[in-house]
Amino acid sequence: MNELISRIASSAGIDEELAQKAVGIILNFLNKEGPDGPMQKILDAIPGARDMVAEAGQESSSGGLLGGLLGGMGAMGAMNELNSAGLGMGQIQSVTKELVGFAKEKAGPDTVDEVISSIPGLSQFV
Repeated sequence: MNELISRIASSAGIDEELAQKAVGIILNFLNKEGPDGPMQKILDAIPGARDMVAEAGQESSSGGLLGGLLGGMGAMGAMNELNSAGLGMGQIQSVTKELVGFAKEKAGPDTVDEVISSIPGLSQFV
């Protein structure tokens, strides 16, 4: 996971703490919205991914009514959560592309592409 966080921080021009938070938000979103089988393969292939999903899930569920509403908005909800964490659109795209590239290296491109294609609106960020 450290390798991924370092790559993302460098690519997006953000610190590692923000990179880790962003990865957690994205993985949590994918875990909620993506097909179960392929997502489990991805989470198994990326060391520490399950812990990040659990942590991000706890943070977003403690967001009260607004967090609950945004949590049900799919890709736009995740986008809003990333914006609230302090990321701009270019940084979000950079983080997402690095995460997807890393996931493809670890879990295989077919598995990752299956998740991406199954979530409406996601392909515009990847």
